[in-house]
Amino acid sequence: MPKKVDAEARRREVVEALFRVAVREGLARASLRTVADEAQLNIGSLRHYFDSQLELMRFAMRAMLDRVAARVQARLDRLDPAEQRDERVRDAVALLAELLPLDETRRDEVTVFVDFAALSRTNPDLRDLAAEAAAGTRGAARAVLAHVTGTAPSTTEVERLTSLVDGLGLNAVLHPDLVSSADAERVLTAHLTSR
Repeated sequence: MPKKVDAEARRREVVEALFRVAVREGLARASLRTVADEAQLNIGSLRHYFDSQLELMRFAMRAMLDRVAARVQARLDRLDPAEQRDERVRDAVALLAELLPLDETRRDEVTVFVDFAALSRTNPDLRDLAAEAAAGTRGAARAVLAHVTGTAPSTTEVERLTSLVDGLGLNAVLHPDLVSSADAERVLTAHLTSR
C-alpha cells in the first residue's frame, strides 16, 4: 500500500528547502534540482507539487509574505494608543523589527527577500509579489507613525520610515559586521522618538 503524503506539509518542507538553498547559494541558484536535492526528494516528486521553478518561487514568496504579515498583524493588534509615548515607540520598534534581520529566521527571510526583489526587477512574473511586499512595508510604516504620533502621517514621512527600514534590512544582510541588531533597533528608536 502506497504511503499517504500530506501535500501541504510536503509543500512546506520544499519551501524550507528552497529557503536553505537561497540563503546559502542565492535564490537564482534554487533550481528545482537543487531544491529537490536539499529536500531529499527526487525531481519527479518535487514536480508533483510544483511544475516549474517560477511556481516554486512564487509559492515560497507567498508563504514568506503571509508569515511576515501575520507577525506584523499580531503586533498591530496589540498596539495600545493609551500607552505612554515611550511605550508606543517601544511597541512600534518591535513591530518594525519584524521586517529586519534581527534573528536567524528574520535574517533568512530578509536575505531571500533581497534576492527576490532583485529578481523581480527583470522578471514580470514576480513583480506583483514584490509590489505587495513594498505596499505591506509602507502600510506598517504608516500604522507605526500614526500610533507614535497620534496623527495621520504624510506620504513623505511614510516613505522616509520605509526607506529607513529597507536600508537597515539591506545593510544588516549585506554588512552584518557594520549593522548589528542592536544598531538597527537603536536607529529605529531614535527616528521614531524624533517624530
